[in-house]
Amino acid sequence: MRYTWGYAPPLIIEAAIQNKVFDTLSDGPMTLDEVSLATGASRRGLASIMNALTGMELLLKDGGAYSLTPDSAAFLVSTRPSYLGGMMAHISSQLIPKWLDIANIVRTGRPSTQVNEEVAGSAFFEKFVSALFPFNYGAASAAATALDVANAQGPVRILDLATGSGVWGIAIAQRSPQVTVTAVDWPGVLDVTRKTAAQFGVADRFSYVAGDLATADFGTEFNVATLGHILHSEGPERSKALLKKTFDALAPGGTIVIAEFLVDDERKNNVMGLLFDVNMLVNTADGGTYSFEEIRDWLEEAGFEKPGLVPVPGPSPLIFADKPQ
Repeated sequence: MRYTWGYAPPLIIEAAIQNKVFDTLSDGPMTLDEVSLATGASRRGLASIMNALTGMELLLKDGGAYSLTPDSAAFLVSTRPSYLGGMMAHISSQLIPKWLDIANIVRTGRPSTQVNEEVAGSAFFEKFVSALFPFNYGAASAAATALDVANAQGPVRILDLATGSGVWGIAIAQRSPQVTVTAVDWPGVLDVTRKTAAQFGVADRFSYVAGDLATADFGTEFNVATLGHILHSEGPERSKALLKKTFDALAPGGTIVIAEFLVDDERKNNVMGLLFDVNMLVNTADGGTYSFEEIRDWLEEAGFEKPGLVPVPGPSPLIFADKPQ
């Protein structure tokens, strides 16, 4: 029964976000009538979803007053820096409609549209890369700490591949004025990157390369290259080619940083990674999720050495590896 109703929580949360329930309650406890008056939503509708959210431990109910829990206050109030409501909109409007065709996709092994092709997929990413910023910011900040850029004595050149919102480059650039970032993505997505870099005060240290990862000219002599959740959409062969191209773009001694939804080597334990593999089945022709051991082998094949895991706040640790001096 838990799986039967598994679709309900994200849709209930999204309905509450759209009707400003969490934002309204951020000012303090309110009764149902007060929330209805403040939001303009129906009393019946609010009662139904707010009681469900109480059962989901995203609201508290004391007598006739509702209030936020620590989790909903942190992640579902739109003005908070860790807001994840955009992910709910991404799931409800972009992912669920595609997943409804999963039986046919399993039968054919092919999605109806691929999100990792520029013509068909760029609009998909343009709509939700901003929503991914808070999801990845903690891990990106941890990467900056592990790279020790705060103590850099000279220029640090970052190659941010499939940059999206720019979160990986931004988090690293915030640690030191020595950091400059070259962001690579499709032109429409880079419009979002520019706005986000400006919002965080690092736009003057960003430059941009528009194009597909397979054909764009990355340049050379970078100290760090970040691949934030991109290998899963590329598939093994394109991932191997991308890692080799990244290796060539790094200076000797440079470091690659990879974020992925890692699975265990036997593919039976990490449920988040295994579910995301199905998401790649639904949305890409060749994508999937991979184990550290698989990515480690690809990195070593490309010429990298010392692949290792770096723990970060997020669903999986990051993978670091170095180009030999």
